[in-house]
Amino acid sequence: MAGKCFGEFMGTLVLVLLGDGVVANVLLKRSKAEGAGWMVITSGWAFAVMAGVFTAIACGSSDANINPAVTLGFAVSSGQFAKLFPYVVAQVLGAFAGATLVWLHFLPHWKETPDQSLKLACFCTAPAIRRFSANLLSEIIGTLVLVLVAGAIFSKAVAASGPASGLGPYLVAALVWGIGLSLGGTTGYAINPARDFGPRLAHAVLPIEGKGVSDWRYAGVPVLGPLIGGSLAGVLLRTIGV
Repeated sequence: MAGKCFGEFMGTLVLVLLGDGVVANVLLKRSKAEGAGWMVITSGWAFAVMAGVFTAIACGSSDANINPAVTLGFAVSSGQFAKLFPYVVAQVLGAFAGATLVWLHFLPHWKETPDQSLKLACFCTAPAIRRFSANLLSEIIGTLVLVLVAGAIFSKAVAASGPASGLGPYLVAALVWGIGLSLGGTTGYAINPARDFGPRLAHAVLPIEGKGVSDWRYAGVPVLGPLIGGSLAGVLLRTIGV
């Protein structure tokens, strides 16, 4: 189990380093990518997922969940929960470490960026329109799609019809890209409790120049929403026998 947890830690670290990194690249002042826009951010997150999955596998986790909602969804689907707690701990710690590296990488740029909300966005999500029920629903729907379609990608039926299983990391990256492009504009599509909570905690404790508050009032949405969505997807996968 220790090797698998290390894989989850490293995979989530790379996921957040590259994912939050592309947000910082686009939002922070005097970055060469400043203002590059939503397409760059969604593309960067897709590549971050691909890199995170490969890293997790190489470092010992063949599951390569790198997301507590995925771990929970597959646990509900299979009825096996032994990996849930150790994986979630490893994923949150990896996300915190990845966010810390983002802070270090962009060290001179925090002072150059006066907008505190832009700094926070480099670590965690925030809604476009702040409304708890609508924000929660967005995260539930986005994560349900993530876990359901990921389960379908690796299902026996899809594997029997073509080479999808061997292309798994690329297809999951494309899936996350699609979720960001189609559903991400409402809440910033956390769809991953570790990806939001770990970096938000890093934002709270790191000495980031002029950072402002970490918006803990909203923090429950990108945790609860993905966990609910992942659980619902797990029930669906179990019901249809995927």
